[in-house]
Amino acid sequence: MIRGRVQQVAALRWRTGGLLFAVVVIVALPHMITRGGAQQSLAAGELVTRSAEVQTLVYRIANQTYSSESAIQHLLSNDPYGRAESIVQNVERTVAGLLERLHRMTMDNPEQEHLVDRFNAVENGHLALLHQALQRYKQNDPIGAEQALRDASTLFRINDIADKIVANAEQQLQLRHEAARNQSYNNSMVLALTAVAQVLMLAIVVVVSERQIGQRLRAEVGERQAVQRSQMILQAVREPIALLDNSLRTLLVNAAFSELYGVSEDSRAEYLDDLGQGAWTNGVLQRRLRDVLLRDRELWDYELSQRTVDGVERHVVINARRLQQQDSESPALLLTVNDVTARALVEQQVKELNQQLESKVAQISDVNRELEAFSYSVSHDLRAPLRHITAFAQKLETHLGTEADLTTHHYLGVIRDASQRMAQLIDDLLVFSRLGRGALRLQAVDMHSLVEEARALAEWEAPGRHIVWQIDPLPIVVGDENMLRTVWQNLVGNAVKYTGQRDTAQIDITARHDDAGDFEFTVADNGAGFDMRYVDKLFGVFQRLHKASDFPGNGIGLANVHRIVTRHGGRVWAEGEPGAGARFHFTLPAVEPPSVNG
Repeated sequence: MIRGRVQQVAALRWRTGGLLFAVVVIVALPHMITRGGAQQSLAAGELVTRSAEVQTLVYRIANQTYSSESAIQHLLSNDPYGRAESIVQNVERTVAGLLERLHRMTMDNPEQEHLVDRFNAVENGHLALLHQALQRYKQNDPIGAEQALRDASTLFRINDIADKIVANAEQQLQLRHEAARNQSYNNSMVLALTAVAQVLMLAIVVVVSERQIGQRLRAEVGERQAVQRSQMILQAVREPIALLDNSLRTLLVNAAFSELYGVSEDSRAEYLDDLGQGAWTNGVLQRRLRDVLLRDRELWDYELSQRTVDGVERHVVINARRLQQQDSESPALLLTVNDVTARALVEQQVKELNQQLESKVAQISDVNRELEAFSYSVSHDLRAPLRHITAFAQKLETHLGTEADLTTHHYLGVIRDASQRMAQLIDDLLVFSRLGRGALRLQAVDMHSLVEEARALAEWEAPGRHIVWQIDPLPIVVGDENMLRTVWQNLVGNAVKYTGQRDTAQIDITARHDDAGDFEFTVADNGAGFDMRYVDKLFGVFQRLHKASDFPGNGIGLANVHRIVTRHGGRVWAEGEPGAGARFHFTLPAVEPPSVNG
């Protein structure tokens, strides 16, 4: 936001500078061009006037000289002496000043200056001879005076040099007239281009101004819409929100705050401790809120019990932070309230459930201790009578010796076999009990190695069998190695056992990822199979779907498999068809094995 404001200020400065530059160009440029053109026109006019004055001065000097010469001639023709002499003297003085003025006027033109210098020399020589003629006349030498006049007209021909000066001035006059016309034309073109530039600049200023006005209007509309959307969002939020001034008086509240504390949505300048019928009178909370305003410290998750206007005792979590208002130097306080009454009730219920759970755990611990005592009793107290039965059956058989008939031997064999079977059932039951109570020793387990180990054991227990194995590469999982070894030994052993009536047994072991991402292992065979109607009994303790005479066993192996897989967080199920084989599946979570270096 701050960066956007800086960019806006910079853009405003650039636009203001550009507008001032345009104004300067529109106002100052025409003035400068007009002033320059006027000065150039005045200079051209002065040059034209000077050329005309040069011509006038040359003619005037020549006329003055001729006037002096004419006066002397009149003098020689008996003209009054005093008048002729005054005319000659006056001409000498006048011509000297005119020559000096002519020289100054032609200093900027070397060619004219050269002609004027020659004209000055001729004129001075002519005047000197005229003066000589006057002096000779005074000396009563009319013949010498006439000769001096003839020498002046012959030696110093004023008309020739005057004509050259006049011709040169005329040429300069024409050139300066042409230059003045060109200058006037150029000034007109410059003024026309300046007018075009003014119009273009004014158009640019108008377009830019219209664009800025449009942008400003769009920005104002966008700002109003943003404010409206913000207000809509604020009012739609179900979390109570209030904006307070530095005296903890309301500036703005949303609908949720108004509903919870019975305040009008248009509430302004109401003190916080007057809201909600005393819900905000907590002194500690008041100090914490003022501390937020004074020290700019945020208040996080301040828990408080409030009785709101609906008379309900609520547990709320209050958060507050200081905000700086754009239109005021005083800070504001943003206050949010989160009603956690339901969460508090749930926490209370969880606490009660935890207490109940602790009681149940204590009860389970007592039951486990009883099971351990029972296991000990089974392991020791029941084994001893079985050993006695077996031992005395053997002694009785030995005591009878040859006197025992076949029926007696058969009865004694049944007693001995039943005792051994009973001992095996007790051992299996103890194993099943330990599998449910022992702690899992989790580690990385190579399932392929366990399968190979189970296959070797099963082939050793079934010598002479022709078994075709199809074992896919199996992954490494995380689990209890001994328990998982038991799983594979039971599943692989069952597959070998229930394919015993096949000439060629086919056993396939595969692994894949199921839809949940867990490992799914399958052991399939082409053995006796089973009826799917009794699949629910398959994993029960001492449950069998086949006769012991066909396939020996105690019915505890699959129950052990079910308990081990369940304790590992997996599941186990089976599919089969009588005479067409069976497929046993179980899953294990696909947990990343621990790092060797970890």
